[in-house]
Amino acid sequence: MESITIKDVARICGVGVSTVSRAINNHPDINPETKEMIMQVIKENHYVPNNSARNLKRSDARAIAILIKGISNPFFNSMIKVFEEEIQKKKYTLVLQHVDEWQDETEVALELEKEKRLRGIVFLGGFASHSEDQLKKIPVPFVLSTVSLLGEEYKNDYSFVSVNDVEESFRMTDYLIRQGHEKIAILCSSENDVSIGKKALESHRIPVEESRIRHMDPEVDTYSIKSGYKLTRELLDDGVDCTAIFALSDSMAIGAVRALIDAGKKVPEDISVAGFDGTEMAAYYNPAITTIRQPAEIMAKETIKLLFDSIKKKTKVQQLIFDGELVPGESVKKRK
Repeated sequence: MESITIKDVARICGVGVSTVSRAINNHPDINPETKEMIMQVIKENHYVPNNSARNLKRSDARAIAILIKGISNPFFNSMIKVFEEEIQKKKYTLVLQHVDEWQDETEVALELEKEKRLRGIVFLGGFASHSEDQLKKIPVPFVLSTVSLLGEEYKNDYSFVSVNDVEESFRMTDYLIRQGHEKIAILCSSENDVSIGKKALESHRIPVEESRIRHMDPEVDTYSIKSGYKLTRELLDDGVDCTAIFALSDSMAIGAVRALIDAGKKVPEDISVAGFDGTEMAAYYNPAITTIRQPAEIMAKETIKLLFDSIKKKTKVQQLIFDGELVPGESVKKRK
């Protein structure tokens, strides 16, 4: 069955297309009975207004979308605040869109662009493994922000802003090793995450024990407190021997600490815990989480700057990689 058009609705109702449009957009200059008739026909025939066509006629269609993968990660909160401020300064509107772990961000972006007539897109979070063919289909400028680079030199033809998470995670794992920890468990998302911690272990000639590598449950929010708690309980239930846990987000690290305490363990006396992101929550948690701090506000401002430069065609592709900062906390203890 072919989808009904606005012209079909007008024909059925015996009115003009402009009258149907006024009914859809709640214009006051339309007879209430006529409006009710039009809306009833729309309902009965499952007509879906073409937002793209409507937006094309708007001179103020100035929307920027932020597609967030890993919305449960509070690290993104400070970035979203900066995005909102910077976008408003430019007199644009902000569209926030959560992308589930199993969804393809590029497909979501293509659908959203059609619906909202976007002027630009920021892909926030996730991995730098998007299909080149899909990315080429996106008709508006976009920037990848805080993507995981997976240790590969990025040669693709699009802009991104990130820390070198492989090098920074190497730094944290190396720090734990230098604190006397060799039995380090890693709480991660995918197989790609694992390589981040393995690199440091292998450089110190420490065997990688697969039982200490734990992957997030796809049914649980990624990089969340709940995920960190669940994976740590599984480590304990399986009797895995470890003296430190490195979680790939501060939220997961906090979940790990809670799971250890609930199991009667002391942190860091029995098991040390480290995170990644440098969130305010981690700094004020008890014990304060040892972490890698990402320059969230700077990265957010540079992301928006790159995007608007691209919209205005001021610059070509730019790829910015920032350094993180290792912030020692109370959750890691040096072993004698």
